[in-house]
Amino acid sequence: MSSANPTAEQILQALSTVVDPDLKKDLVYLNMVEDVAVDSNRISFTLLLTTPACPLRDQLENDCRVALNRAFPGVRVDIKMDVRKWERKGQQPRPEGLGSVILVLSGKGGVGKSTVAAGLARSLSDLGARVGLLDADVHGPSQPIIWRLLNQRPEVVHEKMRPIDCGGVAVLSLGMLVDPSQPLVWRGPMAGNALKQLVTDTDWGTVDYLVIDMPPGTGDVHLTLAQLLPDSYAVLVTTPHELALADARKAAAMCQMESMRIKLLGFVENMSWFSPVHRSDERYYLFGQGGGSVLAKEFEAPLLAQFPLLAREGSGLNKPENLKISSNPEDEMSAHSSDDDLAVADPLEWHNSPYRPYFQVLSSSLARAIAVHQASTSDLMSEDLQTR
Repeated sequence: MSSANPTAEQILQALSTVVDPDLKKDLVYLNMVEDVAVDSNRISFTLLLTTPACPLRDQLENDCRVALNRAFPGVRVDIKMDVRKWERKGQQPRPEGLGSVILVLSGKGGVGKSTVAAGLARSLSDLGARVGLLDADVHGPSQPIIWRLLNQRPEVVHEKMRPIDCGGVAVLSLGMLVDPSQPLVWRGPMAGNALKQLVTDTDWGTVDYLVIDMPPGTGDVHLTLAQLLPDSYAVLVTTPHELALADARKAAAMCQMESMRIKLLGFVENMSWFSPVHRSDERYYLFGQGGGSVLAKEFEAPLLAQFPLLAREGSGLNKPENLKISSNPEDEMSAHSSDDDLAVADPLEWHNSPYRPYFQVLSSSLARAIAVHQASTSDLMSEDLQTR
């Protein structure tokens, strides 16, 4: 760097050559650079990321360093990371501390919705976000089992429930508050009121993402949460089977109702095919083929992921516990992993899970999609981005 220190204007000019890959605009235009300072041979500034779980964090940081070192050779660069808060047009109020809400939906039960919700919550946490997971499946809460929380109860402090911290994911389920052996025979309004209390009477702290494991179908709970948590996002889980697709269409159509104010981010197709152990190159389409792609095209939303079934060696296919989701049929590690493959409850076990890389791809895609949507509907962005 020359003997004369660069001005803040010159630094911003250099950083204006760095473009956000998703928003297709430079960082200065997006107001993502703040607190620029120059001290001797050091430049410092704050980079405002577009989303808490930003998968482009390292890329953007590197691009900024390259741009500044090209403009000012030999300069020392200190970058502090923070998250930009987008002010959305017509944004409706929601309970304090809750960031983006992701509803994990399914038209039909038994398609793997709860598994996807759990893996998504854990992988968003892996990306550095503060994550809450609410089990809203009133009549069939599965999250206490998935997170190994059976017979555990949330603490109540100052008349507010505190979710149970599961290694960085705050988990709360109605299944923690009732006898797991007793069915909940409730009318729709009762279920809706119970879920409303779980949201409003809970001290979530500050969470960047609240993932909600929704009940199957479309009903009172969906209406209640849509009104309580407007401008939410949705991921719809289905299988390729025509019966599942028929109900998934109804759930997708519900998201497109203007009164619901739900943005459908895409589809996850589960049980896409079956691959035998040691013959993972073979695929048997037990429930049909291509159903998720058909839905994605029909509703103009991406097919985010496909997960096949993989049986254990020596396991009977008639036992549900022996059928496992695998994100990569070629991965021999998946073929021999244990019954605790998902392992979201323990961060160390999750680190070695064969599912982890694939859920992270899913969570990265969703985080980027949410950031683009929030930016395109914000007061800051110009019309050319909104129509891109």
